[in-house]
Amino acid sequence: MPTRNLALATLVALGQSIVPPVEGSSLPAQAQVIDQRAFNVLNVTQPPIEFNAKSLFVPPGHTEESLTQRPFHVYDDEFLKIIGEAPTLSRIAHSPKDPLFHEAVVWSKETEEVFFVQNAGAKNASTGLKKSAIIEKISLAEAAAVANKRDAAGLVTVTKVPSSAMVINPNGGTNYRRQIVFTGEGQGDDKPPSLWLMNPQKPYNTTVLLNNYFGRQFNSLNDVVIHPKNKDIYFTDTIYGYVQDFRPAPGLQDQIYRFNEDTGAVTVVADGFDHPNGLTFSPDGEYAYVTDTGIDSGFFGLNFTRPASIYRFDVKEDGTFENRKTFAFVNSGAPDGIHCDSWGNIYAGCGDGIQVWNPSGKLIGKIYVGSTSANFNFAGKGRMVICAETDLYYATLAAAGNYVDSEM
Repeated sequence: MPTRNLALATLVALGQSIVPPVEGSSLPAQAQVIDQRAFNVLNVTQPPIEFNAKSLFVPPGHTEESLTQRPFHVYDDEFLKIIGEAPTLSRIAHSPKDPLFHEAVVWSKETEEVFFVQNAGAKNASTGLKKSAIIEKISLAEAAAVANKRDAAGLVTVTKVPSSAMVINPNGGTNYRRQIVFTGEGQGDDKPPSLWLMNPQKPYNTTVLLNNYFGRQFNSLNDVVIHPKNKDIYFTDTIYGYVQDFRPAPGLQDQIYRFNEDTGAVTVVADGFDHPNGLTFSPDGEYAYVTDTGIDSGFFGLNFTRPASIYRFDVKEDGTFENRKTFAFVNSGAPDGIHCDSWGNIYAGCGDGIQVWNPSGKLIGKIYVGSTSANFNFAGKGRMVICAETDLYYATLAAAGNYVDSEM
């Protein structure tokens, strides 16, 4: 056997794979190749009650520890361009029990900070009817200063943001007109789900943009994104406030809405989901990607026969959606937050970290944290902040985020 083929065979035996490294360089220190052929046929497969979407899959030749030690998992050589020659992943904050690092990850370009929110409705957080989830932030300069450390928990300051008036149970967020628009899930019967606009600088003043659909309360607003061309606000509404015991029974079906602040028009653009969750657009605005977390009904439990899927829609010139297709089905947990990079690759927070697909729906890699990541986001080029409930991560890589803002 030729020397090169022998070396590649050895890599496969060690559970790595034959995907070539970046031309002219070795495989990055924090990366490893996952050979999917190694688990096409397994000696033993367990029944669904024992191994299911809650389980972490460990490919043959690997251990949970080895998967974590080199967290950039290369499933296809396309992923090598995304991570670059020296990607890093650092844990920059930890909460022993309270899931402080949950969703609404937003880069404030003007302040060089990243905002995110606590888990609303989580039992360990005592949020929901008892108290609202909070908004927090970190300095990117502080995060970058410890990027060479695998565990830098405690070295980056996590600051509570005292928004005024307080955003009630924020969950999704995005840049909008040099401010941040949050989806608030609402609280109880009399604090309705709303779109909130917050100044990312002191005094963090807020304004409610929308809190009803022709007088009817929304169910529990989840995620929000701005279309890169028409600049309208698109958001998902689902039932998680109800199934986490802090909102009344739903009065509308789960849907995706479009809001034009200038005209006040609110329209429905898509329905037919179990639980529509994350939402994003391709860089050119021609496609919309929607995650459906129907597998998870909160305190009512899991149903492994329901969607853990990403759907893609064509976005017409007039901003409406058509031609829904299944883009991907997630093997671990369910896809929650979703974003595109500037090349059009699609990233989603899943049960084992961040999974990445190319525009055709092929899984090309993972940023593996070994636990659920509900959301994450790029902070410009080469930087990413990942929320994993009780852990917060800072990653460096080669890709750039698909940053969309809209002027006044």
